[in-house]
Formats: sequence, structure tokens, C-alpha cells
Amino acid sequence: MAKLISSCPVCKKALSVPVLKCTSCGLELKNDFELSPFDLLPEEQYNFLLAFLKNRGNLKAVQEQLNFSYLVAKEKLGDLLSSLGLDNTPSEDVKGAVDMTGWEKNENSTRASDIVRAKLISCGGKAVVHTLQGKAYSVWVESPTTFACDKITSYTYDIFDVIVEHIVSHGGKARKGSGRGRLGDSHCEEDTIAAAILENYWHSDTGLDPGFVMVAILEWAGIVHNRRGYAELTPEYRIRRGI
Repeated sequence: MAKLISSCPVCKKALSVPVLKCTSCGLELKNDFELSPFDLLPEEQYNFLLAFLKNRGNLKAVQEQLNFSYLVAKEKLGDLLSSLGLDNTPSEDVKGAVDMTGWEKNENSTRASDIVRAKLISCGGKAVVHTLQGKAYSVWVESPTTFACDKITSYTYDIFDVIVEHIVSHGGKARKGSGRGRLGDSHCEEDTIAAAILENYWHSDTGLDPGFVMVAILEWAGIVHNRRGYAELTPEYRIRRGI
């Protein structure tokens, strides 16, 4: 039996089902039956959904079954939720719309987490940062202890301490690397920021690799310079830390 298709192969518009037929007795029901969101999924998303359900929502098991990195699996889950109309990512007009009345700002702290948090609060709870490739990302506060960023899950501010202390321990300059594999893999060696995030933030040998945007946030906060392949502390932050 041919697989159901959801779009016209000629004009690409959505298709409907005008007839349902019983394969046993031949009964036909005629109407303009609407396809469900699940019927409209492309094959790749449908297969991802099956793997997700088969593994009872365990994204790590999904990535192993489909041979995806955690980051790719996370992105595909987001795409699937969007296709099904279940994506609850806040819209632009509510990002940063958090009542920060009474929130304390430790503006004299040398901790990267306190510096980023204080600057975000001073900016009204929302900012736009740019990666080395020039891509813009919105960043906004969610609570006194967490923040979020476009297309990326929520994080606690101490992820910045993990990154900066790693850079400090390597003489003020460290390779960024890539955590789209496992700790110790090529480009995720122990001297990289990606490895530090996996080991000291996720406490795992695999996990989401947000280093590219976290370094962009740290550059926005005046803590590091974002270079091609590595990040280094700014002279101003070195003076602030006394290093």
C-alpha cells in the first residue's frame, strides 16, 4: 500500500482525503477529511518521532539510535515540536518581560556569572549578542538564576564561571573546540572550552554544546575577546581579577 502524502506533487499545496474505504467490505465514506499534523510530517521528522517514542523520550538514546550528536538531536526535537504546533518558545515581545524589581546586582564581583547577570539586568533583562560569524542571538533573563537564548535551552549563570575559570587555568587563553561528540574526541580535548562545559557544567561526557553563543555573551559583557578558534580574557577583565 502506498504511503500517504500530504502535499500536491505539482503545486505543493496541502492535500485532503475525499474518500475513506474499508478494505474488508468495500464501504466508502466520502467527505473532505483533514489530515492531522502527524500526517503532514516529512519522513525524516516522522522517523525521528518514532525513535523518540520508542526510546520513551530519552534524547540520549535517540541520538545513539540515529547516530546524531546531542545538539543535532535537540535541534530536530525543536523542529518536530514546531511542525506539530507544540513549540512554546517565547515570542520576541515577551522575551525579557520579567519583573526584576528587587533583584540584587553584584556589580563589584569578579565572577563572570555575576558580571553577565548584572549587565543583563541593567539592559532591562534582554540583549542581542553576535557570534564570530556575525549571527545575532537574543538573550533574556528567565529568573534570578537562569537565562535563555534563541534556539537553546535555559542555563544557569554559573556556566560562565565554568568557561572563564577554564580560560584562566590555561593562562588566559583557551581553544573553543566543539562538544558535538564525546569528551576526549577530536576538537573536544580536555584543553577546550567545549570539554570544560561537558565535564564541569553537564557533568557528563556528552551534552549540548552552547560554547559558540556563551563566548559571544562573554564578549558582550567585556570578559573575553572572541577569536577564531579560541577565546582570551580581555585586559580589562585581567585587571579586574588581578591576573
